[in-house]
Amino acid sequence: MDKYEVNRRVFGNDGFRPGQEQLIDALLAGRDCLGIMPTGGGKSLCYQLPALLLPGLTLVVSPLISLMKDQVAALRSAGVPAACLHSGMEEGAYRELYGGIRRGAYKLVYVAPERLELEGFSQLAGGQALSLLAVDEAHCVSQWGQDFRPSYRRIADFLAGLPRRPAVGAFTATATSEVRDDIIELLGLQNPKVLVTGFDRPNLYFDVLRPRDKMAALLHLIQERPGRCGIVYCSTRARVESVCERLCDAGIAATRYHAGLSDQERRQNQEDFQYDRRSVMVATNAFGMGIDKSNVGYVIHFNMPKSLEAYYQEAGRAGRDGEKADCILLYARGDVTTAEYLIDHSGEEAELPEEIRAQLRLRDRQRLAQMDGYCRTEGCLRAYLLGYFGQAAEAQCGACGNCCAAAAMRDMTVPAQQILSCVKRIRDHLGYWVGPTLVVRVLRGSRDKRLLELGLDGLTTYNLMGGVPQGEVSRYVDRLEQLGYLRRDPSYGTLRLTAAAGDVLYRGKTVGLPERPEEDHLRAPAAAPEAGDSGLLAALKALRLRLARQEGVPAYVIFSNAALADMARRQPETMAQFRAVSGVGQVKAERYGKIFLDAITAYLATVV
Repeated sequence: MDKYEVNRRVFGNDGFRPGQEQLIDALLAGRDCLGIMPTGGGKSLCYQLPALLLPGLTLVVSPLISLMKDQVAALRSAGVPAACLHSGMEEGAYRELYGGIRRGAYKLVYVAPERLELEGFSQLAGGQALSLLAVDEAHCVSQWGQDFRPSYRRIADFLAGLPRRPAVGAFTATATSEVRDDIIELLGLQNPKVLVTGFDRPNLYFDVLRPRDKMAALLHLIQERPGRCGIVYCSTRARVESVCERLCDAGIAATRYHAGLSDQERRQNQEDFQYDRRSVMVATNAFGMGIDKSNVGYVIHFNMPKSLEAYYQEAGRAGRDGEKADCILLYARGDVTTAEYLIDHSGEEAELPEEIRAQLRLRDRQRLAQMDGYCRTEGCLRAYLLGYFGQAAEAQCGACGNCCAAAAMRDMTVPAQQILSCVKRIRDHLGYWVGPTLVVRVLRGSRDKRLLELGLDGLTTYNLMGGVPQGEVSRYVDRLEQLGYLRRDPSYGTLRLTAAAGDVLYRGKTVGLPERPEEDHLRAPAAAPEAGDSGLLAALKALRLRLARQEGVPAYVIFSNAALADMARRQPETMAQFRAVSGVGQVKAERYGKIFLDAITAYLATVV
């Protein structure tokens, strides 16, 4: 078989997605490669397909047991001999798997990076005909990446110890140019084919909301998405616990995931979500990269992450099957304070020299500022994200919250003058600039002890905005920063006037504020209804769930949502027509074709 026949017969694809064929060709030719492809862009096919055409064994280095198990289950469902080695296996299973590797029983074997360091495994691998080493989530090799994992640094040592070096393919979804250079150097890639297909995920809808009550907003967003599964990310374990409890109290089938739970409970909760026994996972970022559940319909961030890399990777767990999905962030200024605390009190860098730790903290502060800028921008959210990763984009995508909002411009010239005047008068009084929190407190007439000790209650701007909610005043301040009338010092966080502020204070310049009504913030989901007969689609999903439970695999391993939607559109009547459905390979057609064709026929007979 050639690559086209394998792609059709095994993976059920009629063609290749952007970038896939070039990376596959490089690996088939024995050349190293680095693929930067968005989540859901088909990275795994780039090494799975060559593994089936190359002689010998392909090793896949993967960071999480759950990801390894999911990918192996999907491969086996398609008739591919694959296995994974992980720490949760019994001794007998280890011996059996090692024996299978020696016999050449597998084409792909997934391992964690730590296993490469074990002498027994190194000897085993050295005795095999390795054709390919694939490194998934390759950004973990870089200390400048958001998921640095020291064991990834030792992959190059493993390669150096092999009798014959195989081709190496490295893949990730989020990597700045700095991280890309690190991947090439630290993995020892030799003259690699480097391909960046772009970071855009057109099927994802992005929005940032500022609800007065986050919990009420979250409940509303989930309840208006019945029948869809989603992930809710929170910044702390305590927040995960409280949010999950509230969702369960409201009758939502939610479960939780964070590092404070036992290994057994984490595994059980993840399986409940993976197997659709629970529709909502509330988690910290411990529920991390490599979550391979393809039918996640929405990702909601209850708190702002610490970086755009982390946000884009977490949000990107929605819509992996190509169907439309929502990525919504619930923003509050307090999230910035929480993120700053987490940066300053992280124990992850304890083994690094102090100079490096200081550099990493500075980098994290800079990334936090860019994340905060995303939350506060009035421009296109997609353009902001793509611009951060170095990809050009249209000024308006027409498919994010800011572009779609029916925003009316409200005049905020008077509040703007009050705020700018207050910043100036505090500076004149104290002789130095202060942060936005103190400015807001002065404007709202706070009786804060420090404020009174500084004598700021004697300023003419004290209590000028006493009747305005704190969040509203903070939003005015944000708007003045966006328009360039205020500038925040990156080192100290203090606000200072720019030269342009004089236009508003003295020369009659007006200031507008785009206004999105609260009901618009909580409008219906952006994801369009799935095409095809909705009743037939529901029947096919029910059949898929029944089969998945019988076989003990996640539902999407049987067929993805996209495949079922294509079945509902095509309504195949013969096996040949069934094989033409997107995502249906030869093995799956043989295994499931008759039962799905019978179900389609039975359904159509009821609606004639």
